[in-house]
Amino acid sequence: MTDLQGLFHFGVNPLELVLRGTAVYWFLFLLFRFVLRRDAGSLGIADILLLVLIADASQNAMAGGYQTVLDGFVLVATLIGWNWLLDWASFRFNAVRRFAEPRPLVLVRRGRILPRNLRREFVTVPELMASLREHGIDKLAEVKMARMEPDGVISVIRRGDGDGDAAQASRRAVLR
Repeated sequence: MTDLQGLFHFGVNPLELVLRGTAVYWFLFLLFRFVLRRDAGSLGIADILLLVLIADASQNAMAGGYQTVLDGFVLVATLIGWNWLLDWASFRFNAVRRFAEPRPLVLVRRGRILPRNLRREFVTVPELMASLREHGIDKLAEVKMARMEPDGVISVIRRGDGDGDAAQASRRAVLR
């Protein structure tokens, strides 16, 4: 019975857990935001970060890396709290959204590839052309604009699409 009671008390000061969780969350968020620049698939950087950190924090709580289960609960709650707050603030305030998400980046304009922007995101010409083919485009001359969206997806607008073919203009292909 004494061992069970030991599981549900704090082995580390809860404020220390909150501060540690906060420091790790923001360090990794900034690293991912400014080094990786794009999301993986449809999950955001913050979502992937949260999954990794929660997995580690809960693993330590379960395997005994912390002295008690409550230590892990506080750390996981801190990580979820920061993730929720960042999502809420990004929705509510444009300045936070501009900080948290990279801006769309034009890769092709009026049928011309912008090599500097491709280099910036480490997109090769064959990868770009594969994405254009997924949109049914064979030649660069058919492209009014192709851009990498904040989620890492390449969206394409054909020349002459205008407002007439919104479905074609909004088709998106995932960059692999």
